[in-house]
Amino acid sequence: MAEAAMSSDEAGHAHRKESFWALTLGSIGVVFGDIGTSPLYAMRVALDRAPAGGAAGEAAVLGVVSLITWALILIVTIKYVVFLLRADNKGEGGTLALMALAQRAIGHRSPWVFVIGVIGAALFYGDGVLTPAVSVMSAVEGLERAPGVGHLLHPFITPIAIAILAALFLVQSRGTASVGRFFGPVTLVWFATLGVLGLLHISDDPSIVRGLSPHYGAVFLATHGVLGLVILGGVFLAVTGAEALYADMGHFGKGPLRAAWALVVLPCLLLNYFGQGALVLAHPEARVNPFFEMIPEAAFWPVLLLATAATIIASQAVITGAFSVTQQAVQLGLFPRIDIRRTSETQAGQIFVPQVNIALLVGVLLLIFMFRNSTSLAAAYGIAVTGAMLVDTALFYVIIRYLWRRPLWQAAGAAAAFGVIDVIFVGANLLKIPDGAWAPLVLGAGLLVIMITWTRGTQTLAEKTRRDSVPMAELSEILRARGPHRVPGTAVFLTSDPEIAPVALMHNLKHNKVLHEKNIILSVNAMEIPRLRDEDRVRIEPIDDDFKKVIVSYGFMESPNIPKALGLCRKQGLKFDIMATSFFLGRRSVVPSPQSGMPLWQDKLFIFLMKNAANPTDFYRIPPGRVVELGTQVTV
Repeated sequence: MAEAAMSSDEAGHAHRKESFWALTLGSIGVVFGDIGTSPLYAMRVALDRAPAGGAAGEAAVLGVVSLITWALILIVTIKYVVFLLRADNKGEGGTLALMALAQRAIGHRSPWVFVIGVIGAALFYGDGVLTPAVSVMSAVEGLERAPGVGHLLHPFITPIAIAILAALFLVQSRGTASVGRFFGPVTLVWFATLGVLGLLHISDDPSIVRGLSPHYGAVFLATHGVLGLVILGGVFLAVTGAEALYADMGHFGKGPLRAAWALVVLPCLLLNYFGQGALVLAHPEARVNPFFEMIPEAAFWPVLLLATAATIIASQAVITGAFSVTQQAVQLGLFPRIDIRRTSETQAGQIFVPQVNIALLVGVLLLIFMFRNSTSLAAAYGIAVTGAMLVDTALFYVIIRYLWRRPLWQAAGAAAAFGVIDVIFVGANLLKIPDGAWAPLVLGAGLLVIMITWTRGTQTLAEKTRRDSVPMAELSEILRARGPHRVPGTAVFLTSDPEIAPVALMHNLKHNKVLHEKNIILSVNAMEIPRLRDEDRVRIEPIDDDFKKVIVSYGFMESPNIPKALGLCRKQGLKFDIMATSFFLGRRSVVPSPQSGMPLWQDKLFIFLMKNAANPTDFYRIPPGRVVELGTQVTV
């Protein structure tokens, strides 16, 4: 028996160990793909305007390598890996999860926390459009360095990049489960290649190891003024993708993420950047495209194909991240209902959002036609990421102060330490606005307007509906005095406010003059936590003999499924046949009003969003044949 028990324990330990390393490998593919493609362009862009040749050129190379090294240490390692990974919302991360956690820590819905979180979410989409364009273009541009045929392939670079990106977006509807299992191994090979290439070239000028000292970076910034800040904007490209560490925490867990970063990603990145620096010190002409100049001629085509695969994987991770953020935003009430489709029966995170997919594809193609090459695209890149990182720092202050209950000086000190770094990088990237950094800011501003308009509009509509409606308690008294005609079956009335009589119920009584034997006032409640257990999903509250109030709750990482949730009611004694149940939905036709509290243009935008929201029947997965819609007109 003892031997059997020992064998079982060892087997369990082996399984946990295997799962840990499997998650670590998976995170290398999904989480670190973006930051792993930065060596393709970060050094090139950072050195683009730096002095070349002589002592000034040497100081520039050492300064850039030093700045990249310490950016990776301070921003990614210390800020995200050590500290922010501790601020999880029931295991989930990301700006919206952090916003929800901060709201819960304060104990009420703080307007400024809400606005900061919404800004962070809007900036994420700016990053989501630029990452595929920059990554894929930078890899395909390597064709210009192809031995013997590079000059012939130049005209085909943009069409090839467009074809790759178009194909990537077109296959999104099939889901990523089938190809996702290859992401980790391919990206692991990519990081190994980065490390080996770096090792091969550090010997070109071993003095590059001086770049480990922050002294060279600090001196370079101090002696180059505004030019130093411009170059710092290029340096920041080396850490784009760091926020994915936090956003994907729920998929892989803190331990695998930290192991992947410390054991594989950081060492390989540093080796490659130091190798590029040594190459440029020894051969200053290589600064034009140092990454592809590192590749031995015999290995050029395999490395180019691997680089292209790595950029496709990095782009895929950003696209699926945009789908996840959209789902969270809809559940938290920041966006109208939108068509969200599951692409896997077993993986909860495998979703596809057609409208977001099309919008990203159009945005990516527009950027490529506007900027034409990865150097110009890189000039637009970074501002959205730096802004999102600054948002994370501001929300992190709330977590330290109110959730972890640290003294004010500790919370302010920690936030200020990271905030100073973020603000410096934001300032450096703001200098790139004339060169194209305006593009993600315009996109982010547009999404910010949409989210604030939707939030204000739904609040205004709810307040007006409450003023013009009859409370359920009052309606019960009226029906008790003058009971309508009864019909068999169960009626479910969906409403956003279960305390007042739903519009569909009032219209049914007014026009059909009937009441079902069983009546359920159903409200769907979005929680500020990622997921709920089934036993916490449904709450039933009797109103009287005719009505029962059912509150169905979902976390911001979940997709509503009303029939499945109502099936849980049986455990609480509320039994009915879903196919003998009628679902009554109120469809509101909204007209603008100058007295709504919002400007007229914002009223019209809100109405447009309402008209284009997903059908509630599809969104809540209600059987279409059981739905009755009753309309009314509302002024906002």
